[in-house]
Amino acid sequence: MIIEHYIHREILQRLLWLTAILILVLASNRFVDYLGDAAAGKLASSVIFNMLWLKVLAMQPQLLPLALFIAVILTYSRMNRDNELTIFMVSGLGRLYHLKVVSRFAAVFCVIAAAISFIASPWAEAKIEELKIISRKESEISGLSAGQFREFSEGERVVFVEKISDDRLAMENVFLQVRQGGKLGVLTSDRARFHVDGNSDQRFLVFENGRRYVGTPGMLDYRITEYDKYGVLMETKNPVAAAGTNLEALPTSVLLLSRLPMHRAELQWRLSSVLACLLLALLAVLLIQPSVSDQRYALLLIAILVYFLYSNLLGISKTLLKRDEITHLLGLWWVHALMISVLLLLYFLPVLIRGRRRGVAVQILPAE
Repeated sequence: MIIEHYIHREILQRLLWLTAILILVLASNRFVDYLGDAAAGKLASSVIFNMLWLKVLAMQPQLLPLALFIAVILTYSRMNRDNELTIFMVSGLGRLYHLKVVSRFAAVFCVIAAAISFIASPWAEAKIEELKIISRKESEISGLSAGQFREFSEGERVVFVEKISDDRLAMENVFLQVRQGGKLGVLTSDRARFHVDGNSDQRFLVFENGRRYVGTPGMLDYRITEYDKYGVLMETKNPVAAAGTNLEALPTSVLLLSRLPMHRAELQWRLSSVLACLLLALLAVLLIQPSVSDQRYALLLIAILVYFLYSNLLGISKTLLKRDEITHLLGLWWVHALMISVLLLLYFLPVLIRGRRRGVAVQILPAE
């Protein structure tokens, strides 16, 4: 029991700082991306930090198996370097004992990974979609600057404002260019303001006391219309409908009741993060052997290659299952079965090699 607590403590210490490092790297990359989107007017600056911590939480199912895998490798590499594994083996604590110790630690970790993968991560993704909708609406206002052009609806609408009020709702001397159906429309107005429809929640730019020019570029048949008020829809797409297509944001209960290939692929993907925690932890134990301490760097490289192969095969299988190119009965399960086969091979291969050597030694003994 003392030895088990010692091994668990060593793994936990490395697991904590590895997780912190991975989160820091992920957060830094995402923060730079969000800053770029905010600078381009695609994201409101007020939601950057909320989206950042939510995205870090949503990415935990992919980070946790890797952090546990590396933590176990570093722990057993250190014990191997200090000859502790050799002492354990001489004392009768072989690989089976270490597999049991690590599997008990990984089982607790799998429960945490399951809670995050099935509950916390979908919730975080759904919140991110909500923030994107809010940010898109806010960026239409906050992205406007006096004396600068601003694009809406992927370039179909271009706005220029000479002056803008402090509350950023009222504008003066406004120019709007609209492309629709191969025709070019230009609106000019002394004043304009944003208006949100209470029923559809869509945003309009309402012009007052201006002119509208409509025609085909290169032709002279332009129509000129004077108006008192004229409203233009600034966003033609429905962000709420787009948000519902995010599979990562769907609750696990919805995936369990669905038979759609893409839903089955997402459900198996979430379960894979839990299984990967256990399988990768056992793989790390089997890769570190006392007899190969001088080759620990080569084994570390092999471990990294096995991890990337395992994760890439899971990603490929998820894509194939989502496209309904493979059956859900095969799905991602064959990748886990392959990993289990590798574990069994690593466990029994040394036993078979020792048994073969003993058989050869018996055959070369001289007959009495």
